Amino acid sequence: MFRNNYDNDAVTFSPQGRIFQVEYAQEAVKQGSVVVGLVSKTHAVLVALKRNAEELSSYQKKVIGVDDHLGVAIAGLASDARVLLNFMKQQSLASKLTYGRPIPLERVVNQIGDRAQTNTQQYGKRPYGVGLLVAGVDETGPHLFEFVPSGMTQEMLACAIGGRSQMARTYLERHLDEFENASKDELIRHGLRALKESMSQDKELTIENTSVGVIGTVAEGKRKGKVESFKLFDGPEVGPLLEASLETAAEAGEAPATEPTGESMDVDS
Repeated sequence: MFRNNYDNDAVTFSPQGRIFQVEYAQEAVKQGSVVVGLVSKTHAVLVALKRNAEELSSYQKKVIGVDDHLGVAIAGLASDARVLLNFMKQQSLASKLTYGRPIPLERVVNQIGDRAQTNTQQYGKRPYGVGLLVAGVDETGPHLFEFVPSGMTQEMLACAIGGRSQMARTYLERHLDEFENASKDELIRHGLRALKESMSQDKELTIENTSVGVIGTVAEGKRKGKVESFKLFDGPEVGPLLEASLETAAEAGEAPATEPTGESMDVDS
């Protein structure tokens, strides 16, 4: 785990050209519970698995609305995520007060990327130990972006981050061609099924441990093209979505994926 004298700060390169503090921050993302994001022509969906630190505590929020046209799912250190989310909310409010319009999605994503990258160039600071999936809508339609601790951001068609996310990514890759023309309900079902793939066989999705965030544009009618404000489904609201997902999976005859046991699911802190 220790890399001699090259992991004491985030501004020193190793002889192999690596910054170990950034790699350690990326490991913190893998310790968080899995979050999944998908995007179609009309909607973007965020689905997250929540955890509680102990039986007496509440579940950690994983999907958070930033503005009417923008929502975020987090994996990793929730305290670091709170700092970045507050910054995004400040920038969004400043855009409305200054220009009278919502902040462009790509701009705010690049701003948090620049903020994170700066921490790898100044001595005494550390990278943010959190990964984000940012879903939103602009004049060109819905978009999904991934943010990683190094400060890199990229637009995605579908993505999963966090612990045990490889099985979810495999599901997304297998069904990628279906997402572009999927309806809102179909996209939610795909997200929930991808989330279920990442869980061990003795775990189930419930209304307590599942969150769903949806944003998009109206596909038809007089309001066609208008933005549907970010909507968070939590608690009992998730129930019908889970039932629809299970029914669809049963009709398709898909067997749950298996994964070697022995991996622990650490709680987001």
